[in-house]
Amino acid sequence: MVDNINKKGFDISSIMKLSLKITFVVLTITMTMVICGGASGKMNAGKLDLPKTVGVWNRPDSPRLINSKNIFKYMNGAGELYLGYRFRHLEVFDYTSADQGNILVELYFMESSDDAFGLLSLDWGGEPVSLDSAPAAISNQSFTASTRALYGGGLLRLWSDYIYARIMAERETPASKEAVLALGQAIAAGAQYSPEPALVKILPLAIDAVWKLRVDRLSFFRSYLVLNSIYYLSHENILDLDLSAEAASAPYQYIPGSGDPKRSQFLLLQYENTERGRQALNHFHDAYLPELKKEITADSPSLFKLEDGWMAYKLIGRHIAIAFESPDPESARAILQKNESNLLKKGGDHEK
Repeated sequence: MVDNINKKGFDISSIMKLSLKITFVVLTITMTMVICGGASGKMNAGKLDLPKTVGVWNRPDSPRLINSKNIFKYMNGAGELYLGYRFRHLEVFDYTSADQGNILVELYFMESSDDAFGLLSLDWGGEPVSLDSAPAAISNQSFTASTRALYGGGLLRLWSDYIYARIMAERETPASKEAVLALGQAIAAGAQYSPEPALVKILPLAIDAVWKLRVDRLSFFRSYLVLNSIYYLSHENILDLDLSAEAASAPYQYIPGSGDPKRSQFLLLQYENTERGRQALNHFHDAYLPELKKEITADSPSLFKLEDGWMAYKLIGRHIAIAFESPDPESARAILQKNESNLLKKGGDHEK
């Protein structure tokens, strides 16, 4: 056999060197996969291990699994809410105790961190709690650095990367609160500290020193059903929202007039491209302002006097900006112009 190898130009030393090279390559590839998977956190994107026991509460080995097909059997009426945020699946854990009531844990696995943020943004009520070691400073404008988790009445809601979680104690006691917060820490542990959606960070916090953004009313969404729960426009989808779109909404409050409070509801929408945005704005005008002349221009906002105040809209590339219930045309125009300025600075790809 040695003679045959030598005739082909090989020897034992060459074979050993080749074997070592192959082993080294395999180990390198394996280590790279492990390192990359650990850095991205996506290797186990569909799995989150919670403690079997917390305080006097214990959970079963496996959760109940809920998907888009059976979510309406699990919850009455609220299924559309989660499906409107690119819902993947839900894992439900029931922590039981002998005499302290139960603790329900719901882990909503979403398509992206933006979707999980959106679910939390629908209600900023509760006491902000810290569950992880958040960075001391976050680049760019950040609205919710201290409010990624909110607790009140035995219920903890939190946003942790692509997971939105609800942890609810059947009976609120000091012990159950401690257990609920411990479970929240377990969920947040090691998760990527994701920023707010880029669209949300476009909204200016103040306009002309007289209008202040109500951050506690700020919402991110994709569905017109969610929009209607925030600011009702129509029972139909008159803005052509779907899972490919993004939207942010919040009221601006007039600062000087504290004795006579004024506000304007602002809505910023982003579509896949400019044509989709133009079609959506045309649809919106025809449905919402059927008796008023359509004025969609690239230079200035379109202004309309309605029963509840002044409304203005503008198509900005693939974005639509709308201000509702402004006290005067100057206010509506200022709100749109400042948001457009921020969009042009931060949006980058608005001309798609």
